[in-house]
Amino acid sequence: MVSTRSDLLLLRWYVEMGADEAIGWHARDRLAVDAVSPNRPEPFRGPAAATPLPGTVHAGASSLAELEAAVRAFEGCALKRTATNTVFADGVAGAPLMIIGEAPGSDEDRIGRPFVGRSGQLLDRMLETIGFSRKTNAYITNILFWRPPGNRKPTGDEIAACLPFVWQHVALAKPRIVLLSGGTAVSALLERREGIMRLRGRWFDLKVPGLDTPIPALATYHPSFLLRTPARKSEAWRDLVALENHFHKLG
Repeated sequence: MVSTRSDLLLLRWYVEMGADEAIGWHARDRLAVDAVSPNRPEPFRGPAAATPLPGTVHAGASSLAELEAAVRAFEGCALKRTATNTVFADGVAGAPLMIIGEAPGSDEDRIGRPFVGRSGQLLDRMLETIGFSRKTNAYITNILFWRPPGNRKPTGDEIAACLPFVWQHVALAKPRIVLLSGGTAVSALLERREGIMRLRGRWFDLKVPGLDTPIPALATYHPSFLLRTPARKSEAWRDLVALENHFHKLG
């Protein structure tokens, strides 16, 4: 196929917008009648939707250290080839609060730890207001372990490749409460189509494979969204108060 000048201009525009690689097993026809709207991402169906790819060894992990080693050795997600570091987790393993965000950003990719950039600094300040800290009683991770190029939104294939690890991550960490930070984490783990503005502030039972009882999970905004939309910080504050109150009820 011979590229025309318009094709080259289009490709150049893609690169300038941050789309510097093609990711996905199959091309998706965005004009098809049954195509999923980009504003309403297709929900993920838990571990069943994320068929382990060749090289997946997470099933045998019996500790967080073993799981981290399995994630670092995993070659089934294309994002690993463009990332600088694998970003597994930060904070206190086994802490009562586990925060799950979307994906590493540029600072996280460079340093190798989640939530260390501006959004992470905001998250730290938010947690401190209710007595939590990654140094003492909080454990932080993401749905993806590698940075999407240009900080773009993760694809369904990328999330599906990482999701089995995420489920076992929660099962091994055994938190008392999970804070789902942002729409990507909420849609991936709760199988919900609604946007984060409708779901934030609501509690859900997170049914984790390998655990006998569900874990209470609270949906809230991602700190990066709050940096872009500071008017929503009051809603995030109400979520933090609800989180604190729920811990008090658990005793």
